[in-house]
Amino acid sequence: MSADEIRKVDYWTRADDGRVLCLLCPRACRMRAGQRGLCFVRKAADDGDGMELTGYGRSTGFCVDPIEKKPLNHFLPGSAVLSFGTAGCNLACSFCQNHDSSKSRETALMSARAAPDTIARAAKALGCASVAYTYNDPVIFLEYAFDTAQECRALGVNNVAVTAGFINPEPRAKFFSVIDAANVDLKGFTERFYEKNCAASLEPVKDTLRYLIHETKVWTEITTLLIPGENDSDEEIAALTAWIARDLRTDVPLHFSAFHPDYRMLDKRSTPAATLARARSIALEAGLKHVYVGNVRDPARQATLCPSCGIRLIGRDGYEINQWRLDDFGGCAACGAKLAGVFAAKPGTWGSKRRPVDIERFAS
Repeated sequence: MSADEIRKVDYWTRADDGRVLCLLCPRACRMRAGQRGLCFVRKAADDGDGMELTGYGRSTGFCVDPIEKKPLNHFLPGSAVLSFGTAGCNLACSFCQNHDSSKSRETALMSARAAPDTIARAAKALGCASVAYTYNDPVIFLEYAFDTAQECRALGVNNVAVTAGFINPEPRAKFFSVIDAANVDLKGFTERFYEKNCAASLEPVKDTLRYLIHETKVWTEITTLLIPGENDSDEEIAALTAWIARDLRTDVPLHFSAFHPDYRMLDKRSTPAATLARARSIALEAGLKHVYVGNVRDPARQATLCPSCGIRLIGRDGYEINQWRLDDFGGCAACGAKLAGVFAAKPGTWGSKRRPVDIERFAS
């Protein structure tokens, strides 16, 4: 399929008032002919006949990143991942740290053109173990991501989704059917937080996480950005971590990430290191086995420990791996206990590099 197209898409119906009703996510945008949904990239066709994905084959840019930046600590550590996204998002987070693209309504930002097979070919040529659909939420460009993921699988390249998980069950099943690993952004653990700060709701995200953990083989990790005074109370963190332990699994990695003032939330201070340490302690007390801190330098709390004997299996300094004590089968080299995740016999060597990619040079 070629790049730079408008593509007719599924997951819509006709509302009682004649408007096109989007069924992709719980937002259920209603659009008259030519109107766009809140996500910006899905719109009612100009003639009113169905719904379109605008800018299929267009991106805000491509870059090779370390997989740990997604963040994924238990999926092919040290490997390189080719990352890209588009404009728009189906949430409206006041604290968005990628707002230049995810909150953009400018198609000019989507200046990089690449067909799905071009992206897969580029990832293979660049030595990337995976392609990541990230920067904004890939569920809104589901068809573009799906086609790309199929091309990647044909070349032996993995697919990684970085998502808020705010998607309806039917499209969710299609999207994750071609995904190998996901980091789901669990933004808080109250409906009030989601309504106030994201113009969304919590329950569909919890449902997506239950689906991923119990009904798919997608390796899944969770990130929660801790915002002072918003979602960082001991009570909320305890509720969140107890739910993961009870409703998901205790070996699901959880990343507590530090907030920095951004976008429309400039009145909050940055997350203190002590808050991250306290949240991690609460999570460990809840029984979670792998809890990390992010957006700060804290090698001790970013290391992966054996859940059985407690030795350090993977040491990290930022995105650099400086210790590796896994055997060839992903087990602890000391006691043999299996570590949850997807591991190669040896860690990757990409390190902390970030390399922008001119994707069009890989076009056939």
